[in-house]
Amino acid sequence: MDIAGASSASLNEGAAGQLRNAVEQCLGDAQKFLEELIAFPSLPGQEHEAMLFLEAAFSGLRWAVARVPLDDKLRADPDYSSPLPDIRYQGRFNLRIRRPGQGGGRSLVFNTHVDVVPPSEGMHDAWTAKVLDGKVFGRGTCDAKGQIATLYLLACVLNKLQIPTRGDLILHLVNEEECGGNGTLAMIRHGERADGCVVLEPSNSRLYTSVRGAVWFCLACMGEAGHSGQPGQTRSALLMARDAMAAFEKYHAELLANSRGFELFDGHPNPMPLTFGRLVAGNWPASAPSRAVLEGVLGFLPNKTKEQVCEEMQRALATARDGSLADGSQLAFTYRHDSSVLSPAHPLPQTLLQAGRAAGRPLTVSGMTASCDAWFYNNQLRIPTVVYGPGSLSVAHSRHEHIAMADIAQAAEVLARLVAAWCG
Repeated sequence: MDIAGASSASLNEGAAGQLRNAVEQCLGDAQKFLEELIAFPSLPGQEHEAMLFLEAAFSGLRWAVARVPLDDKLRADPDYSSPLPDIRYQGRFNLRIRRPGQGGGRSLVFNTHVDVVPPSEGMHDAWTAKVLDGKVFGRGTCDAKGQIATLYLLACVLNKLQIPTRGDLILHLVNEEECGGNGTLAMIRHGERADGCVVLEPSNSRLYTSVRGAVWFCLACMGEAGHSGQPGQTRSALLMARDAMAAFEKYHAELLANSRGFELFDGHPNPMPLTFGRLVAGNWPASAPSRAVLEGVLGFLPNKTKEQVCEEMQRALATARDGSLADGSQLAFTYRHDSSVLSPAHPLPQTLLQAGRAAGRPLTVSGMTASCDAWFYNNQLRIPTVVYGPGSLSVAHSRHEHIAMADIAQAAEVLARLVAAWCG
């Protein structure tokens, strides 16, 4: 079947039927692939075995599979994220998988990640896939091993139908997205040229053309330990952390109020939340602790850069309680992502919207209220980038994480139509 060069909406009935039949025929292999992939506990820094599996699987499809080596020098990169200490990179690799075009067409990159977050509380046998009513359950099914399975299904379909394209199709399968995007950072530092990029994340039938930014912060408070019966002679680091939380909440409220007017985000009451995720302090109920460590994340919209937000958080801390809070505390930023913005009128999202309509899976343009790796491609490589994929963020990272195989099938059809129209 030759659908290259045709718009995704203009496929004749016979070609569209062949495409859907091919998706259906390959879906069982994609489910088996996903179930096998889930079995690898690919936590950040522990993706190597899963990468070996993926290398073999895509090589078996006769696509050009290349390792992109990682190096400990990555830790010195100014955009490196370090919420997890002591991760090393020697001997590890990302994968760059290429289906070469015949020349003269637009190229397209698909990016997604292999790492997953740890199993949730109450999540039993997280690394054993369970299938119920057409849904696959297990850690990573939705975020983002289901996205990798979608790309595997897409590859099988393109092979089965022998769909030719003029432009190259390139897959980036990367490490360490969950702890700051270090895998994609390493990938783009090797360079890539393309006319468009789709970062695959669970989007629940939405097409994200704007993605908010985020900073992760770590505040260490140093006080003066002492007995609870000695008021005035102690300085509780725990109370310092409490006051810092109040200062950051005040700053967040001001930032949110000044960040209205972005159409794709204004429908959300708080599209850029402040989250306090961890506070560690003390070792005895009747003692004021001398040290407290507060960790969290602050989202922000495109009216601010990561540098501005970091500076303003430092200022909020310095001015809180007449400046006394900054004395004895140290604020560090372990993750810094800028927002990613592409006009919905750009040809890439317009082509993807057309592909969704033609596949019977209409997409809604929206703003993503989480952070992901899109900004690396869009901002640093200047490759127009959007975010799309099967599944829903509402179940990602939860003990009920799952993805429907029907959603993977529909996403694969949408992406096949995108490839035909964009690269054809």
